[in-house]
Amino acid sequence: MMIVAALWIIIMLAGGGVALDRLQGDAITRNFDDGMAYALTAMIASAEIGPDGEVFFNRQLADQRFLEPNSGLYYQISARGHEDWRSRSLWDRALKLDVDYPSSEMRIYDSMQFPDESLRVMERKVIIPGSNDRWTFAVAQARSGLDSQIRALRFTLVRSFALLGIGLFLMASIQSFYGLRPLRALRREIGRMRAGEKSRVTEAVPDEVLPMVEELNALLAHNERQAEEARAHAGNLAHALKTPLTVIMNAATADAPDLKDTIMREAATMRRQVDHHLARARAVGRRGTAQSRANVWESLQAVERAVARLYPDVRVDMDGDAAASVLVERQDLDELLGNLIENAAKYGGGSVFATVRPAPDGQMVWIDIEDDGPGIPDAERARIFDRGVRLDSAKPGTGLGLAIVRDVAEIYQGSVALMESEDLGGLLVRLSLPAG
Repeated sequence: MMIVAALWIIIMLAGGGVALDRLQGDAITRNFDDGMAYALTAMIASAEIGPDGEVFFNRQLADQRFLEPNSGLYYQISARGHEDWRSRSLWDRALKLDVDYPSSEMRIYDSMQFPDESLRVMERKVIIPGSNDRWTFAVAQARSGLDSQIRALRFTLVRSFALLGIGLFLMASIQSFYGLRPLRALRREIGRMRAGEKSRVTEAVPDEVLPMVEELNALLAHNERQAEEARAHAGNLAHALKTPLTVIMNAATADAPDLKDTIMREAATMRRQVDHHLARARAVGRRGTAQSRANVWESLQAVERAVARLYPDVRVDMDGDAAASVLVERQDLDELLGNLIENAAKYGGGSVFATVRPAPDGQMVWIDIEDDGPGIPDAERARIFDRGVRLDSAKPGTGLGLAIVRDVAEIYQGSVALMESEDLGGLLVRLSLPAG
C-alpha cells in the first residue's frame, strides 16, 4: 500500500509540477517579451527619415538602459544600403540581423551571437514614410534575467512539491497505520484464541472489518459444532457397541451352546451401528464445504442405473425439474436417494416413481419417491425411523436405511416425511433438502 501510494504521489506531483513549470515559465517569458515589444513599438512610433535618408528618433526612448554600455538591453535599425543605427548600449558590437527576411510579421528568437551573452531578439520590418526601403527594427535583451526568474521558479516548485510529496506520503502512512489497526487487533484476538484465553472475537471493530469477524466467529462456531458432534458420535457408538460386546463376553464365559448364533447376531447389530455412525460422520465432515452442491437429476439417474442392475424387474420413472440442485454433497445425495429408491424397489410392487420439484417457499427442493407396494400404516410410520426396525423381516436388510436417510437429511437442514401415494397407492417418501 505504501509503495503504491508513493508511486502515485510521485507520478501525480511530477506531472503537475511539469505542467505548472511550463505554464509559469510561459507566463514569465510572455511578460519578458511584452517589455521588449513595448520598446520595439516605441522605436517604430518615434522613427522618422532625416534629410540624408537616414533614420532618427523624434523623441528620446524612455528606457535608459539603451544608453548604458553593455547594459543587456539593445536596439538596432538596419536596411540594405544604409549604415546600421545602433544603441549606445551595444558599444562596439552589432546585432546580426537578416535584412532580407521577407515577412513583415514580428519575429522572436533566441540568439548566441555574443559569445558571453545569450540574447532574446525581437525584430520587425517596417517601411517608414519618406523612404522606400524596408527597415529592420530589432530589440535584443540578455536572457540572464529571464533565465534567473525561471530558475527561481523551478527551485520554488521543486522544493514546494518535494515538501508536499513528503507530507502526503507521511499522511498516507499514518492513514494506513491507523486504518490497519483493526487487523492488528484481530490478529491479537486470534492469538488469544489459539492460546485458549478466548473462544470468540469480541473486540469492537469498524464496519469494514465486521463482516470478516462475523464470518470468523461463525466458522469457529461451526467447527465447535462439528467437534461436539464428533464427540457425541464417538460416545453413542461406544455405548451402542458396549451392550453387544457384553452379551458376547457373557456367552463366551458361560460357554453357552448357542455361542455361534449369539456372536453372529450381536456382530450384525454392531455392524449396523458402525454403518450408521460412519454415514453420519461422513455427512457431518462434508457439510458446509465449498463442494456441497449437487444436481438432483444426475444423482437420480446414477441411482436408477444401480437399482436396475439389482432389481431388473422394477421400473423406475422420473419427472420434474431436471436443473434442480441442492446444498448436499453428491456422495451423500446418492446415499439418500439410493436408500429410498432401493427400499421402494424392494418392498414395492414393481413400479417406482421419482418427482423433483421446488417447495412452495422456494428455499427447499422436494424429492418424492413413490411405489406401488402395500405402504406403511400410520401407526408404524414414526417407528420405522428407529435404527434396526424392519416391518418386513422376510427380505434381507439391516433396518438402517430410513434411519440413515433421516439423520443425514437433518445434518443438511433437511427432513424426511412419509405419506400415502395418491397415484400408485403405496408409500410416498418426501425428501426435503435446501435448494442450491
